[in-house]
Amino acid sequence: MIFALLLLAGGAWSATALWLNTAGGMRFLGLALLALGMVAIAVARTRRRRLGWVMLAIAGVAVAGWYQTITPRADRIWADDVAHGLHAQVDGNKVTLANLRDFDWHTKDRATQRWITERYDLDQLSSVEMLTSVWDNPNIAHLLVSFGFTTGEHVVFSVEIRREKGEKFSEIGGFFRQFELVLIGATERDIVRLRTDYRAEQVRMYPVTLNPEQRRTMFMSYVTLAQRLEARPEFYNTISANCTTVVYGLARGLKSDLPINVSLILSGRLPEYLDGLGVLGGTGPLPARREAALLPAHAQSAHPGLSYSQAIRVR
Repeated sequence: MIFALLLLAGGAWSATALWLNTAGGMRFLGLALLALGMVAIAVARTRRRRLGWVMLAIAGVAVAGWYQTITPRADRIWADDVAHGLHAQVDGNKVTLANLRDFDWHTKDRATQRWITERYDLDQLSSVEMLTSVWDNPNIAHLLVSFGFTTGEHVVFSVEIRREKGEKFSEIGGFFRQFELVLIGATERDIVRLRTDYRAEQVRMYPVTLNPEQRRTMFMSYVTLAQRLEARPEFYNTISANCTTVVYGLARGLKSDLPINVSLILSGRLPEYLDGLGVLGGTGPLPARREAALLPAHAQSAHPGLSYSQAIRVR
């Protein structure tokens, strides 16, 4: 029974990995060889018990060896909104961020593209806010973090999958090295407005209570991530390397013993997680803070004299 379960589970995993990471003739050749191998292993098992285990082990090593040849790349033809990962340079207290996205969105799929470079003074870093963006299941949200400066500027960091042109996200594919990881740095009028105004997602913005040193540490964690991904691409993973778990890894720079919680997977519950840590800002019970955190759609239209960042903070 154990042998049969291992053979079937291994075959299913291998078939999925082959389907997602090969194409054309190579895909069908790989699947055919896999099927023949499984039949051969099953036959060997019926004739000689030990031979079946040996062949299963050899097949497992062979599949694992092939899987390790799948490496992340930075030279694909990327979708427009993830065409550039963030480039960061540090000079004392000054940080220069290049490839900041500042698109002017017209629909959820079409935008006037603009990639900009900005220079930030860490001594002027004044706020950190967490944004959760829900598109369907309220327990699942995309996480963004916005850093504010005394100059009125805001920069948002978002850990995302790096899709190729025409490619769609797949949770299953996220388990099988189908997508690279990218850190997007963007203006709020781009990345937040896209979600509130054009994707019609429920976006909530929560203040995070950190002292100046903690704010700086968190900001520099993103800078370090940008430099790391630029030096060596990495894969996205639906569980272990997604928009929430990567940020959890960054936040451990603030507190090395941060507890692991189901909210790292059910990211829509992150406000409860931060509240439990005592760093979620605002006053009153959590349901009231959740309601107050909801950002309106077309906020700038309602406040035409304000910038987008100012408009979404009008209460």
